[in-house]
Amino acid sequence: MTAASGDRPYKRIATEEAFCPPEMLERYKRLIDEKAVDDIGFNSMWGFYSSSDSARCRFIRDHLTDVGDVRLAHMDAAGVDFAVLALTSPGVQVMKAADATEFAAYANDWVADAIARRPDRFDGLAACAPQDPAAAAKEIERGVSKLGLKGVIINSHTQHQYLDDPKYWAIFEAAEALDVPIYLHPSSPSDGLIKPMLGRGLDGAIWGFSVETGLHALRIIVAGVFDRFPKLQLVLGHVGESLPFTLYRLDYMHQASFASGRYETMPALKRRVSDYMRDNFHYTNSGVAWEPPIRFLQETIGVDRVMYAMDYPYQYKPEEVGELEAMGISAEAKQAFFQDNARRLFKLKV
Repeated sequence: MTAASGDRPYKRIATEEAFCPPEMLERYKRLIDEKAVDDIGFNSMWGFYSSSDSARCRFIRDHLTDVGDVRLAHMDAAGVDFAVLALTSPGVQVMKAADATEFAAYANDWVADAIARRPDRFDGLAACAPQDPAAAAKEIERGVSKLGLKGVIINSHTQHQYLDDPKYWAIFEAAEALDVPIYLHPSSPSDGLIKPMLGRGLDGAIWGFSVETGLHALRIIVAGVFDRFPKLQLVLGHVGESLPFTLYRLDYMHQASFASGRYETMPALKRRVSDYMRDNFHYTNSGVAWEPPIRFLQETIGVDRVMYAMDYPYQYKPEEVGELEAMGISAEAKQAFFQDNARRLFKLKV
């Protein structure tokens, strides 16, 4: 046990903790300055975060690139024993295909080196470049088999395109074959979604991220991805991007829509939407340190599929861990939430 774990019979594992090499922030700044990316959300978000001198922006920039003593001190102050690191959004997905493929490999090597220095505190997920699905599949295999990374990070849409398109399914095939999960993490909404949100500042974590990622997850489900890859596991943060709270309606209206024959793009599925959400998804509470939705997920989806995450450094509230320790759930459910589910899903040795 680490010093942070004290007398608890379990460790607290945080499963959605962002990082990036310093070179990626430099590249983002250059892409924005050169107006090289056709993406309203990226240019708005990173145009601000890469240049603002606000305390929040400086904290995020400084701590995304730190996987050493400062991050460890913050983990200790919060009572987090172990972190699963993932390349921050939008990762390489705004870059040109060749550049993205090259930088994904660099980022994976970079985080693997950080993990090797502190394997008692860190593990991580492999980045890839969906722009070139075949190369992405190869990088996933390298990241998992050679570097020892524990899954895949995909930061939602890739230049306004979604993974339900079969041209991307080599990524799903690779993850299923390697028996590792894909963390479907938010990104700024695609251009088709963002404009009404941006006008009132709702495009980011306050709401737009969940709309974007929830849409992406539903597109994957209704496209039949899990009928083609039945063992594939995806992870959704932020208590499931709100989707679990509408399971009844998702089931009813999906069945009604299919029966109506209105959409040629809606194939028959072998199971209900809620079945896939219970059997092919895991969930973290990242950014939502609030007992009611966590308990709802445990009761509705299953105690064995809900995990802890902080969402560092975008959300760092040291006292939240103690607040979640005080949840009125069984000792077994608490241990599953903080430790056991993450250990099993990501095959962690901590």
